Amino acid sequence: MRHVTLTGFAVSAALGLAGIALSPAPAEAVVYCQYVGYPAHCVARAGVVLRPRPVARAAVRAGTASATNLNGGVNRVGVRR
Repeated sequence: MRHVTLTGFAVSAALGLAGIALSPAPAEAVVYCQYVGYPAHCVARAGVVLRPRPVARAAVRAGTASATNLNGGVNRVGVRR
């Protein structure tokens, strides 16, 4: 009985040490800037010229709303009105 108890303590100690040794450390990743101030809290690389971020524009295409596509192109079979 004493042998089983000592073995249990040894296994518990080994698992505890393995848990401490294999625990993940906090990541210290560096995010480099693609544009001026984007993404937030980024780091500029040396020698790289950063430009302002381009502004997104809405694309308007002619003929997107036709008689058969009044619902805006929802992926369904048939015309829904």
